Amino acid sequence: MAFEGLTEKLNGVFSRIRQRGKLSEADVKDAMREVRRALLEADVNFMVAKNFVNAVSQRAVGSEVMQSLTPGQQVIKIVNEELTNIMGKRREKIVYSSNPPTVIMMCGLQGAGKTTMCAKLAKHMKEKDNKRPIIAACDIYRPAAIDQLKVVGEQAGVPVFEMGQENPVKIAKEALRAAKKGGRDVLIIDTAGRLHIDEELMGELKDIKKAVNPDEILLVIDAMTGQDAVNAAKAFDEAIDIDGAILTKLDGDARGGAALSVREVTGKSIKYAGVGEKLDDIEPFYPDRMASRILGMGDVLSLIEKAQETFDEDSAKKLSEKMRKASFTLEDFLQQFEQMGKMGGIGAIMKMMPGTPNVDEDSIDQKQIERTKAIILSMTIKERRNPKVLDASRKRRIAKGCGMEVQDINRLLKQFEATKTMMKQLSGKGMGRRGNMPFKLPF
Repeated sequence: MAFEGLTEKLNGVFSRIRQRGKLSEADVKDAMREVRRALLEADVNFMVAKNFVNAVSQRAVGSEVMQSLTPGQQVIKIVNEELTNIMGKRREKIVYSSNPPTVIMMCGLQGAGKTTMCAKLAKHMKEKDNKRPIIAACDIYRPAAIDQLKVVGEQAGVPVFEMGQENPVKIAKEALRAAKKGGRDVLIIDTAGRLHIDEELMGELKDIKKAVNPDEILLVIDAMTGQDAVNAAKAFDEAIDIDGAILTKLDGDARGGAALSVREVTGKSIKYAGVGEKLDDIEPFYPDRMASRILGMGDVLSLIEKAQETFDEDSAKKLSEKMRKASFTLEDFLQQFEQMGKMGGIGAIMKMMPGTPNVDEDSIDQKQIERTKAIILSMTIKERRNPKVLDASRKRRIAKGCGMEVQDINRLLKQFEATKTMMKQLSGKGMGRRGNMPFKLPF
């Protein structure tokens, strides 16, 4: 995941200053020197890193921090606020036109994931904003680009308008006409990318912009390209005046510097982030939440939103009641695993939990989760609902049925009992009242 290296380094700096009862200007200066080095190693733009450190330093040497009983915590609070500021302060939404269709022009370098992002964005708008989007295939140069767009468009349940190898400007104009005629309220235009920025690319983008007058021009940026992504953003903004950016591959092994630099360099906000390969793996970009993730504070709000999308309230209430009555079964246990999978898996969930900033998803054995499901599915309904009947003979039969050992069955039962105990304790402590959540999370 992006930022892991930066998170680890910043946590090292903060753990040292937290241990000090008081902070001197020299302490702050030393800490900020390490912070600047960490930012540069994360591929943050040099001027952005310099301005950020200066802003934090000016605030950190004030009486608010120096005379505080917890100066270390005050410095971290300032860093959090300044990180949020450089990424845009607040979430910037796409503004839908009062005279539909809203025209969104997607642009970017080749390989940034622009075509797939068109489908992700269309699916997101369709499901979250109740829109009726259509995608225009204006990339006529890259081999199989149109076919790829048709495939992902079909997967997203969104139609694709294409005219083969026709002139991209003409395709865009005809797509707009088709969108109006077909009652589509959003038109997403997939434009051609290039390996490098060139006059021909920019000229074509300018012509398409002039022809359809887009409401939003969004630059798709590969988060793994680091400083190059920032340079590309600056060039595109100067040429066609972008309205915002979408970061892709933010789930990859990236330094993350692009997310911290794009807004500061171009003045344009990041509006969405791609966080996986599936078409559902797109999230609105919240600067404050991203700052919390970078500082290892988790992202509880996003976690709650994912849970609310995944769990219906009736099921959550039934589960809560089962906890209180101690009637939680292996069927419920299996259901929790499946619902966590819908939320992105245990690894994705843990990364949003405070105190687990550097969890490695690869270290969470997904095969073990599949084995757990196989064991439960090899049981009879009676055994799933009342594990106490599982004697040695039954365990041998289950192990043979799922191709595992009896000790695997015993390990699962031990884990189940531990989970049952933990969830009963959480339920008894009134987790919903404390967190204002109308449901119980599956862990």
